[in-house]
Amino acid sequence: MTKEVLDEREFELINIIGAKLGSNQRDLSRLLDLSLGQTNMLIRRLVAKGFIRISQLNQKKVSYLLTPQGLAEKMRKSINYTLKTIHSISAIKEQIKKVVVSLYQEGERNFVVIGKSDFALLIEMVFREMGLHDYHISYMNELPATEVKGTVLICREGFDGTLTASSKTINLIHELAQNHEIVNNGKGR
Repeated sequence: MTKEVLDEREFELINIIGAKLGSNQRDLSRLLDLSLGQTNMLIRRLVAKGFIRISQLNQKKVSYLLTPQGLAEKMRKSINYTLKTIHSISAIKEQIKKVVVSLYQEGERNFVVIGKSDFALLIEMVFREMGLHDYHISYMNELPATEVKGTVLICREGFDGTLTASSKTINLIHELAQNHEIVNNGKGR
């Protein structure tokens, strides 16, 4: 027996059906942002693969249920996605660590992080994991109007502020994105 593989749309539909978010094809179509015809084709493909079952409730109403095979595939893909996410977070933290170690070795101790986000929390985690204590991190949504002296500025996506000559600017998002492209290109993706 050949192992069936789910594409992203099929997996999305299985998640919607598993969470019981859509009670009919019109609901499923809206949640998937697909036409009714495309949704119907997707449902039929998943039935043929054995991932979902359709139960006739009455003449006009049906129920969509995950089969044991569908539930197992949903779980497998969810676990793989989670592991991939954890690996990505670890890779991002390692890239942040390289930048922070370099700056710290240069004597930098005052850091300003523009934007409080999950990415900013990763920066803070890197400092804690490194066991450093003689540093200061400030969080700001925007660059202050006053001069930022001797501070490394770690920017959020879309930050287009300008700094004075006395400030050192590192946009970690752009830097990590470039390193990610280099890594992916090196793997032939």
